[in-house]
Amino acid sequence: MFTLWLVIPCYNEEEVLPETSRRLGGVMADYIGRGVISPNSRICFVNDGSADKTWDIIRSLHNENPLFAGLSLSRNRGHQNALLAGLMLAKEHADAAISLDADLQDDVGAIGGFIEAYLGGCDIVYGVRSSRRKDGFFKRTTAEGFYRLMRFMGVDIVFNHADYRLMSRRALEALSEYEEVNLFLRGIAPQIGFKTSVVEYERGERYAGESKYPLRKMLAFALEGITSFSVKPLRIATVLGCAAFLVSLAMLLYCIIQFFTGNTVSGWASLGVSIWALGGLQLLMTGIVGEYLGKVYMEAKRRPKYIIDSTLLR
Repeated sequence: MFTLWLVIPCYNEEEVLPETSRRLGGVMADYIGRGVISPNSRICFVNDGSADKTWDIIRSLHNENPLFAGLSLSRNRGHQNALLAGLMLAKEHADAAISLDADLQDDVGAIGGFIEAYLGGCDIVYGVRSSRRKDGFFKRTTAEGFYRLMRFMGVDIVFNHADYRLMSRRALEALSEYEEVNLFLRGIAPQIGFKTSVVEYERGERYAGESKYPLRKMLAFALEGITSFSVKPLRIATVLGCAAFLVSLAMLLYCIIQFFTGNTVSGWASLGVSIWALGGLQLLMTGIVGEYLGKVYMEAKRRPKYIIDSTLLR
């Protein structure tokens, strides 16, 4: 028998929390009743600075049943930081922790597979989507493109895995040693090592409310992951710079030949295209370098990733 924590980041989730707590509470009570996990196991909801009644609901759940624990951050710090805060609290009390979303898209029925893999000696168990048949064409294409792009950029990432995973206390201890401010837990988890396994599940529809990851945030998340774990964009910038230099040499040779052959008609179109192309290339490269410099700046400040306002645990 071991102590298991479920860690669920919440941001404005008042519409789904009653149903989420009902389903997860039933699953945990069943495993506790069968003696699979300890009665000290908990479901920890992490309030990420919600502006609605999310924290009030978490407080009510905790007052009604000690199975439910709560952690409230002082302000909104983003999904990854909220998740990390919950996992670090779980590290102090649990033998293993499973992270999942509050919207019930992650199949709670897969928890049994996580437990089985953990009891089999795995320190990290990844929840991987078995298919994306329920996604629309745009969502499916962009999501799969995200994972392929990450791999192309050299990021070690589990395909079709989000943040539905089990981590043992040993893995959580290792995770706590990663001190970077710019968090991308999907990329950090594979770097930890230890014995791993995969549990496939079918991702469902969001139970209620709106997605907290629109396209804009997904693009920002992808950029975060790439610049946190790969220097390939900088190498691409170097290659493109060399290519632009070679093209400029070729243009110089072309101009010399045209001069000696008497073809000195001004080519305004080619000149304009060249200026715009080189100017755009330089701005792009400057932007890429700026992304990395910005990360170095944020890491150098060593500001706290989150500040805990209050904790509910008994």
